[in-house]
Amino acid sequence: MRTGGWLRAGFGLGLGATLAWLLVHTVWQIGELLSLFLASVFVAVGLEPLVGLLTRHRVRRGWAVVVVLLLFTACLAGFAALVAQPVSDEVNALVKAVPRWLTELHNRHSFLGHLEDRYQVISKLRQALTSGGAGVVGGVLGAGKIVLSLVTSVVIVVVVTIYIMAGLPVIKGFCFRFVAASRRPRAEAVTDEILARTGRFMLANIATSGIAGLATFAWCAAVGVPYPAALGFFVALMDLIPVLGSTIAGVAVSLVALSVSLPIAGATAGFYIAFRLAEDYLITPRAMKYAVDVHPVVTVVGVLVGGALLGIIGALVAVPAAVAIGILLDEYLFPRVDAS
Repeated sequence: MRTGGWLRAGFGLGLGATLAWLLVHTVWQIGELLSLFLASVFVAVGLEPLVGLLTRHRVRRGWAVVVVLLLFTACLAGFAALVAQPVSDEVNALVKAVPRWLTELHNRHSFLGHLEDRYQVISKLRQALTSGGAGVVGGVLGAGKIVLSLVTSVVIVVVVTIYIMAGLPVIKGFCFRFVAASRRPRAEAVTDEILARTGRFMLANIATSGIAGLATFAWCAAVGVPYPAALGFFVALMDLIPVLGSTIAGVAVSLVALSVSLPIAGATAGFYIAFRLAEDYLITPRAMKYAVDVHPVVTVVGVLVGGALLGIIGALVAVPAAVAIGILLDEYLFPRVDAS
């Protein structure tokens, strides 16, 4: 009997470990799809306050979703039409300026020429491009794969978001079926509060990105960095990506400022370092605290942890997740601890 008990225990442990490994492996394989689904849920929940506002005015949910999507599309189209002409002009000017920069690289009396003499930029670039035809072809095919994957991901997110927005009450009702009837009204109230704060978080994120774009435009226009409107628009878009977006944008703008002079480029890099610190520790935490009522330290730590675990998607949903955890603790755990 003792031997049989050990055998059963060993078999159970082995079976449990195998099932756990299969579960982790499966989740790892579909991790990208799970990230896209999480992004769709985040967008749908962020737009839910607008849909709820329309439904409270006796608009059917299907039509409310259509109206919100049309308004969102119209806002994007209007903003694009507003900035399209100056951004397009400056992008064309940037493209036309590239040959001039290449010419200056061969001029030893220019700043770019001194950089070329010291670091041999052109020769290293030529060597990288001519190191093998297969590498170039592979790079082109890789770029094509990236573009196709990006388009597919966007389509998946848009379609799943529409389905979630249209069926959110049904989804919520199904989930509430797992909650005891006596506790269901309280659970519904807590869920509605989480959804409302998530919507405010999206608005705060857009506001901080707009501040970053305006600051970039003002700086570039003040110090003479070319293409201020295009660079401001680029920074505003990149700043929507937490953690890394503003850093990449700052590096790109500093490289463009290098075409003016090294001091201007250094000053631009210093400006972005100072702005990044101000954004991470002053602007974003205060905006998030006002929008979702989360302590600034929780905001910073949540974004860092979420970005480390799930990348861009994790950084985006980190603050709403912290909000949800805080509300659940306030509603369920802390009252019990205080009463004990």
